[in-house]
Amino acid sequence: MDNLNDILMYDETIFQDMTVFNSDYLPENFKLREPQMREMALSLRPALMKGKPINNLILGPPATGKTTSIKKLFEMAESDCDDEIICVYVNCQLHSTKFDIFSQIHKKVVGHTPPETGVPFARVYNNIMNELYDSEKALIVALDDINHLFHGNLISEIFYDILRAHESFNGVRTGIFAVLSDIDFRYILDKNVGSIFNATEINFKPYDYSETFNILKERANLGFFPDVIEDSLLERITDFTMEYGDLRLGIDLLRMSGNNAEMNASRIISGEDVDKAIESASSISLGYILDTLSSNEKNLLKFISRVNEKEITSGDLYKLYNRENKIGYTSYNRLINKLEFLRLIDTNYTGSGNKGNSRYITLRFDTKEIKDNL
Repeated sequence: MDNLNDILMYDETIFQDMTVFNSDYLPENFKLREPQMREMALSLRPALMKGKPINNLILGPPATGKTTSIKKLFEMAESDCDDEIICVYVNCQLHSTKFDIFSQIHKKVVGHTPPETGVPFARVYNNIMNELYDSEKALIVALDDINHLFHGNLISEIFYDILRAHESFNGVRTGIFAVLSDIDFRYILDKNVGSIFNATEINFKPYDYSETFNILKERANLGFFPDVIEDSLLERITDFTMEYGDLRLGIDLLRMSGNNAEMNASRIISGEDVDKAIESASSISLGYILDTLSSNEKNLLKFISRVNEKEITSGDLYKLYNRENKIGYTSYNRLINKLEFLRLIDTNYTGSGNKGNSRYITLRFDTKEIKDNL
């Protein structure tokens, strides 16, 4: 062995704080999303003056800081304004039924979770609203990943029950922060619900290269001891993260690279450690994204991978797809826009067609990788 100083002892580690690489980690420094957090904070201000909070529709691709921003804001709001508002965060991927969602609200507002069986929904609902009435606090519910509530138009029921509470409980003030990696939300809600939701749209754009590198460098500085990973390796991880368009992948790669180094009893992360992590993680990001797709979106993506043509126009693809899946062009176009929004496909304008708006459709991932993950 060339350098014994590079070998870890059995009780040593290169990780200063492993929790920094967890998916639920809330960074202290979150300056990159200050404009969005400021806009969300302004939506809470009326509630602090006995008014009704402003509803928000929070849009952006996966891993753009939406969830972290909300949790940080709620943490700050409850610390400073505990006497005025109650903030509830609900992950709709984990809690996707009406009773389950209101059980989470009940837990925060009343102080305990209602029994899973034997208690009617009306009692749970009344407990929540009576507590809000008595305390005179406003309720803000963040519903994350609301696409999981689209089946059977469950989302309209839930929105209605939250936002129309004041009709049965005079003076109760409620608001919703709806979080979505989608662009078709306005077509989902019933008209009578959409009119009362009337939300402010807050957009989270993907991080650029410099922002992604700085986030990963900050995580590395917090998670590893000094001088464990070089900037050149961080750049390699950033390149891979940008290619797949998912910051969570980059953070996972840091952790996996660190684990690889420790398996070799090394005090530093090498290029081989990063290469090995990248090799084993190439489908992780794709899996994250595909989990968020509806069945219609998955069917179209599967069809595009089956067609497997490098350049096919959107119109030609529609004709082929419509033969097997009867679908209106407007609905088809929404699906295409969603897949592009999630960076699963690229669309490039051809300069021809109606008003020059014809587009070439190309997959951003290898077709085999798409098929294997689907």
